[in-house]
Amino acid sequence: MIFVYVTFSNNKEAQKITMHLLKKRLIACANMFPIQSIYWWKGKIANDREVAAILKTSKKNLKKVESETKKLHSYDTPCIISWSVYPNFEYKKWLINELF
Repeated sequence: MIFVYVTFSNNKEAQKITMHLLKKRLIACANMFPIQSIYWWKGKIANDREVAAILKTSKKNLKKVESETKKLHSYDTPCIISWSVYPNFEYKKWLINELF
């Protein structure tokens, strides 16, 4: 299983993209939460409110999740980071059932 961390400009964008991914069965679940981001952008320090999401999917779907997210995302350089996770048996079974 893979978790994909993505930041969005606001809750509306986060919901739009995660709903798109859910409807296409590319993710089984998304957890969204407000964050404060401080980062370098175009030579200046930016300080913005964003929404972060953890998208839960399979390794097989990772490239499609990334591609679909980039297609719909408002940022020139969206943050899309993934890592492998090892869920408990019951949760993994649920994830697999929702993706296939």
